[in-house]
Amino acid sequence: MSECAAPAAGAPEKKKVPWHYFNSALWDYNVALVQMLALCPALAVTTTATNGLGMGLATTLVLICTNAIISSMRHTISPEVRNPVMIGVIAGVVTLIDMAMNAWMHEMYKVLGLFIALIVTNCAVLGRAESFSTKNAVLPSVLDGAGMGIGFTWVLVVIGGIREILGSGTLFAQASSLLGPHFAWLEITVIPDFQGILLAILPPGAFIVLGFLLAAKRVIDRKRAERRQKTHGELVVLQ
Repeated sequence: MSECAAPAAGAPEKKKVPWHYFNSALWDYNVALVQMLALCPALAVTTTATNGLGMGLATTLVLICTNAIISSMRHTISPEVRNPVMIGVIAGVVTLIDMAMNAWMHEMYKVLGLFIALIVTNCAVLGRAESFSTKNAVLPSVLDGAGMGIGFTWVLVVIGGIREILGSGTLFAQASSLLGPHFAWLEITVIPDFQGILLAILPPGAFIVLGFLLAAKRVIDRKRAERRQKTHGELVVLQ
C-alpha cells in the first residue's frame, strides 16, 4: 500500500493484490475523510449533488490519467525534474478535460469551469502522483487513482446531496445537464414547496455537513474495530 498504509515497525508486510489499492482508497484511506486533502473543492462546489458528482468525476479522470502517465515514465524521469514534469502532465490532462467539458457539457461547465482548472493545484492529485505513481507499476497506479477518485466523488455527492435537500428541497437538480437527457429521472423534488435553509447552501453549511460526516465515519470505524475484536476473541476461544 501507499505511504498512508505503511505497516508497523517489525510487522511482516503482506503482499497486496492490485484490487486492494482500489478498495482501501474508498473508505480506509479516503482522500477527504481520512487524508483530509482536496477540501477546498469539496466545500466550494457541493451546493448540489450534481455539482459534487461533476467535480468528482473530473477529478477521478485526472487521477487515473496522471497516475498512469507518470507511472509509465517513472524510470525515465530524473529526481531533479520530477516535480515540474508531474505538474506539466497534470496541467495537460486538466486542460484537455476542461476543454472537453466546455464543448460537450457547457451548462455544467458554466457552474464548475472555474474549479475544473484548479484541479491542477489539487494536492490530492499531486500527492498521489508523487507518493504512489513514481514508485509503482501502471496497473496499481491506475487502480489507486480510480479508488481515490471514486472515494472523493462519493464524499462530494453525499455532502452536496445533504446541502441540496436542506437548502432547496431537491436532489440532483440539473443532472441532465451533466449526464444527458436520459438521466433527467434523477432530478427529484424531495420536499415540495420547501423554502430551504439558507445556511445549508452557504460555506458554513458545507463545514457543518463535513463535520458530521467525519464524526459518522469515526463512529462506524469504531464499531467495525469492536466487531473485529469480538470475532477474533471468539475464534481464540474456539481454538
